[in-house]
Amino acid sequence: MRRWPILAITIGGALALTGCGSAAALKPPAGQALPVAPYGARTTPTPKQLLTPTTQQRPQRSDELLTQSQARRSDEFDLPPPN
Repeated sequence: MRRWPILAITIGGALALTGCGSAAALKPPAGQALPVAPYGARTTPTPKQLLTPTTQQRPQRSDELLTQSQARRSDEFDLPPPN
């Protein structure tokens, strides 16, 4: 019977913390600059550029559908186990 109050407090705390997200634009702390420019970059990236994932970080999904049935070719390496 002691689990219900603990569970209720835990769930209530988790729900309260979910509403703590900031909707304002991200900026570096006062008196500090953005990280230095990456090697080879001409300028320091903006916060929006730093938060936008690249195609390597989030690859596009390939949903190529099979449009025709094709017979598989024989596999010469599909051999039975040795005795």
